[in-house]
Amino acid sequence: MTSVADIIEQMKGKFNADAAAGMENVFQFSVEDGDDFYVAVKDGDFEIANGSHDDPSVTLIMTTETLVGIMTGETDGMQAFMAGQLRAEGDMMLATKLGELFPQ
Repeated sequence: MTSVADIIEQMKGKFNADAAAGMENVFQFSVEDGDDFYVAVKDGDFEIANGSHDDPSVTLIMTTETLVGIMTGETDGMQAFMAGQLRAEGDMMLATKLGELFPQ
């Protein structure tokens, strides 16, 4: 099975700098059965770090299986949210930008 570390590596290769132009946000990923990490996006650039950020813009809470499904395109993020497999705290509308920032 794909790990959180594998997903992070995949994200690094998919980043769309154009979608991040003018953006300054932190996406916290709280992985219930894995390692937490966050993605800090700032004006066309990004950083991925392990652990928890002090002040994330949005926190996405899910299992490793849900994270892998969403990031590989096998699971629709909105459907996962509606089914209770994905929870969001903070700016929930910001979570919808992840697909633009890290396209399939």
